[in-house]
Amino acid sequence: MPPRRQHATLRDLVDHRHVLVCCGTGGVGKTTTAAALAIEGARRGRRTIVVTIDPAKRLANALGLDELSNTPKEIDRDRWDPAGLAPRAAAAEGGRLFALMLDTEGTFDQLVGKYALSGEQAETILDNRFYRNIAGALSGTQEYMAMEKLYELHDSDAFDLIVVDTPPTRHALDFLDAPQRLTRLLDNRMFRILMVPASTAMRIGGFAATALLKTISRVVGTEVVDDVVAFFRAFEGMEQGFRERASLVTELLGSTETAFVLITSPRRDAVEEAEFFAEQLVEGMYSVDALIVNRVHPRFTEESPDTLRSRASSAAPALADRLRNLADYEDIARHERAELAGLEARVGDAPVTYVPELGRDVHDFAALHAVGAHLAGGG
Repeated sequence: MPPRRQHATLRDLVDHRHVLVCCGTGGVGKTTTAAALAIEGARRGRRTIVVTIDPAKRLANALGLDELSNTPKEIDRDRWDPAGLAPRAAAAEGGRLFALMLDTEGTFDQLVGKYALSGEQAETILDNRFYRNIAGALSGTQEYMAMEKLYELHDSDAFDLIVVDTPPTRHALDFLDAPQRLTRLLDNRMFRILMVPASTAMRIGGFAATALLKTISRVVGTEVVDDVVAFFRAFEGMEQGFRERASLVTELLGSTETAFVLITSPRRDAVEEAEFFAEQLVEGMYSVDALIVNRVHPRFTEESPDTLRSRASSAAPALADRLRNLADYEDIARHERAELAGLEARVGDAPVTYVPELGRDVHDFAALHAVGAHLAGGG
């Protein structure tokens, strides 16, 4: 895979990339950042959608909405552009903002309908008890359906910018690996045995497959095994569609249309998680295209804390208190920069943006605009 084209600033990514994948551990402001980036995209004249695959409803809350669904919901311009500064074009086009929260089961159902060879085949699968039980619960299903939804939005040509808010870090790795894991499942020997008629399965799998199914039947019951076998055999002829789509999703993730935005905070555990994720991205032949550090303590002076405390020892009482307070603050700010040094080195030439601690929760558009101002200005 060729190296990614690096942009000079985070603003360049918002202006020119088609997909921004926001990654990071929990509690670092990832959902807030994804929403703020999407708002900036809309404010800069792009038709933008922010998508969350995190089952928690933080994105809806951040956008001031009661709920989100599996279909794009447009957010009224007066809410995200109250001053009316966002570009407008003819026919009310230009900057627009949409939001969506993944419905795993609904996306899976749509996918079955898309790849089924007939309406009867789709109905057989959708009515299967095993399918109904695993559609939203099987490990990896949520991540793969998120990839499907991402590609659906990309393929629709309805949006200039798609901002994806992923689950916490290690689950986001599942998100990136989902297409390959699906391909590995389709290539699995037992899957291929279950996909063929019973007489052929006996010839291919021999007594080993038969013995395995009998053993499982004794544990969970024959009816459950029958449902599982019927589910897989109902997929006959559909697997190629899944393979091709998985390949297209992998291609999109690796293209220069997509950028990975790593989000962290100065906390040591968050920085360690971010370093882990950056390493995993490189191993997966991706890269970090931008690093955003939330809730940092900004620096107000180049003087060392020791120098500030020395000055405080001979200053008037009121000034001395302020100098000592500034020294303590500078201690924290320098400690945070030291914690981040290794991570910043790991992401190489990727732009690094600091967003300061705002002193209030980010749960409305005013606060999101404040975050966005730091992001657009490079922090």
